[in-house]
Amino acid sequence: MATEYEDKSIAWSYHDDGTAEWGIHFQEANGDCQSPIDINSREAVYREGLNQPPLEVNYALCRDCDLINTGTGIQIIFKYKPDVGMSGLRDTSLDPVPKSVLSGGPLPQNSKFELAACAFHWGQKDDRGSEHTVNFKAYPMELHLIHWNSSTYSTLEEAMGKPHGISIIALFIQVGREHAGLRTFTDYLEAVQYKGRTLAVTTPFHPSCLLPDPQLRDFWTYQGSLTTPPCYERVTWILLRYPLTISISQMEEFRRLKNHVKGDFSFRGEEGLLVDNFRPTQPLNDRTIEASFQ
Repeated sequence: MATEYEDKSIAWSYHDDGTAEWGIHFQEANGDCQSPIDINSREAVYREGLNQPPLEVNYALCRDCDLINTGTGIQIIFKYKPDVGMSGLRDTSLDPVPKSVLSGGPLPQNSKFELAACAFHWGQKDDRGSEHTVNFKAYPMELHLIHWNSSTYSTLEEAMGKPHGISIIALFIQVGREHAGLRTFTDYLEAVQYKGRTLAVTTPFHPSCLLPDPQLRDFWTYQGSLTTPPCYERVTWILLRYPLTISISQMEEFRRLKNHVKGDFSFRGEEGLLVDNFRPTQPLNDRTIEASFQ
């Protein structure tokens, strides 16, 4: 099952130098503003006022998510519905739908970006896995919180590739203590072990638990692209300085996933394992990386 922000109409992969072939089928992948990149912390430009008004998340509790193994990664699609009150006895059709929104910071003034999904990228070993790097250091995993500009556009699809259409918060993930919030999904990964498997998760989940610093004070930002085909540009990236921590057992749940459908033994990659699903860093070219901190 392909989501709205990935193109699965043409097969693509990470293995056997597959990322080098993306530009053949997806022209945007050849652009000058591609992601991910290496963050050179010494060359990042501190901009006073970058975080004024402050970058702010107003995330709502989600009671309905789809956990998907796409064969190239794990995605969580957030589906918000009106809250049901009075044990479902009253008509909720006219109730406002809860929304999780991002605003402020480097985003256009008075714009709200709605959370649509999150995606995970990880390595087979702890020395690699993240898509972005900091001073050429990679983390074992990277999490992307994908938002679209609902103040300007009507749908996520419409916002793709458009000016100020998409913003992605990137979080580095390291191995250490268990992340209790992520257990909502890591406990279910076995149910989506194979490509194409989808699981409806109705356990209440609050996306704000994924943020290591709720104040969102320290971050880097730059203009880039989606890191998966079709690799549309005009994406505002916000990379949080401080990483999340998950346990080794949680990490291993990801590393046991498969990149093929059940029963298909024409494996690509390490024994059909869904690992090392990260795009190599791309040239910075003439872009500027800005920092909210000194």
